[in-house]
Amino acid sequence: MHDVVIVGGGPVGLFLACELGLAGCSVLVLEREPEPRSPWKAYPLGTRGLSAASVEAFYRRGMLHPLLTASGAPSADEPSPPRGVGHFAGMMLDPAKVDLAALPFRLPSPAPEFLLTSLEAVETVLSERAAKLGVQVKRGVTVSAIAQTDESVVAQAGEHEYAARWLVGCDGGRSTVRGLAGFDFVGTEPQFTGYTMLATIADPEKLRPGFNPTATGMYLQMAAEGHIGMLDFDGGTFDRSQEPTRDHLQAVLRRVSGTDVTLKDVHLASSFTDRAMQTTTYRQGRVLLAGDAAHIHPPFGGQGLNTGIGDALNLGWKLAATVDGDAPDGLLDTYTRERHPIAAWVLDWTRAQTAVMRPDPHAQAIQTVIRDLLGTRDGTTYAFQKISGSSLRYDLGSEQQLVGRNAPDLHLEDGTRLGDLMRDGRGVALDFSTDRRLHDSAMGWKNRIRYAAGPARNDLGFGAVLVRPDGIVAWAGDRAPDREAFERAAGHWFGNPA
Repeated sequence: MHDVVIVGGGPVGLFLACELGLAGCSVLVLEREPEPRSPWKAYPLGTRGLSAASVEAFYRRGMLHPLLTASGAPSADEPSPPRGVGHFAGMMLDPAKVDLAALPFRLPSPAPEFLLTSLEAVETVLSERAAKLGVQVKRGVTVSAIAQTDESVVAQAGEHEYAARWLVGCDGGRSTVRGLAGFDFVGTEPQFTGYTMLATIADPEKLRPGFNPTATGMYLQMAAEGHIGMLDFDGGTFDRSQEPTRDHLQAVLRRVSGTDVTLKDVHLASSFTDRAMQTTTYRQGRVLLAGDAAHIHPPFGGQGLNTGIGDALNLGWKLAATVDGDAPDGLLDTYTRERHPIAAWVLDWTRAQTAVMRPDPHAQAIQTVIRDLLGTRDGTTYAFQKISGSSLRYDLGSEQQLVGRNAPDLHLEDGTRLGDLMRDGRGVALDFSTDRRLHDSAMGWKNRIRYAAGPARNDLGFGAVLVRPDGIVAWAGDRAPDREAFERAAGHWFGNPA
């Protein structure tokens, strides 16, 4: 019996598998697709944008360089200004207007603020890491039933049964696990049908590049030849149960573009809607959900992939501690408590974009206002903070403004960075006090917390910082950090000392 079975071998499932494997858990990934490669994962159809928080996660696990290489992006020891930072409702953000100095507690890091990559690149890097960590991946496996007891859970796939202590559904927006385990899935119904396609266009000059809102919808002509996106505000009547034929796609494209453009051939096409749904909890007994299995929304700005990676990062160390028996009471329940509000916000963020993109005079008036706001430095910086994850802060019950945030990449005088210390998946205690005040206390958790001491090039005014394995600051002390306060925080998140 495995410690954990993960259903779904996409980026979220693989990232979670790596986190669990890093902690020494026995992990089996069951993936429905028989082959890892697909044109839907490769450029251009598989193109995705990774936010600053997601790129930081790869950096902290030692996977940044492989990811940059697989993505065809240059490596850099220090960050350069972002070259692309996303959009809001098709209105592109100008990287030059992002005030990086205004981001809360930001310090320079080797991880770029934004990375344009592909699902294929992400999955390749994660698959290689998972294999090195001893994670087993079985492909061509379709789960048809789930049964759980107080001690274990079994996934049925054909004639085979896969037993584990825990099961996590990372199997996408149409999650089988979600339905089989009986999760409530609630939200809002769609207003549009979206399409993405790779086609040969007889007269591409009739279409303008980039996002183009029109009186009847919106279309997007991307950089790759023949790569087109469309939004048709039809109430979401055309869903994935129907085949998007060339004639249908051409009719929609002509309607939303207001041109007589002609599609000679359609090579690949898919549809989606702006249905925005979320499970009411991320855990039912020994079954948990992450990524699109727990929340769906339209694919604006790659928020789904980034939110899913955040789920995996948050869940991984908590589930591993639970498996090992080191978890304090209620640790696993903090997964839903912390991540559910994040996805709820993402759903509202995409709903707001849908409302702004509607082809009616009221929405177009709002577009004008928002476009003016995004033309300002403050407006662009605000949107970037939201999209990048820079403004994320979990409510950990502390008034200290650093607590609950993604830790800045604190840099010790000896050249060691926080990111270097997080590669093994343990928590990190950084002690900047002159007398190494926290040394003896931290040693009590030496198997779960890595201790590093010394002056920092920029300690942001703190005497010590305790960082969880997911990079979230659990506690921060002043110039003379309180040992008892540190021990309370360490015990709260890491259980009793060894």
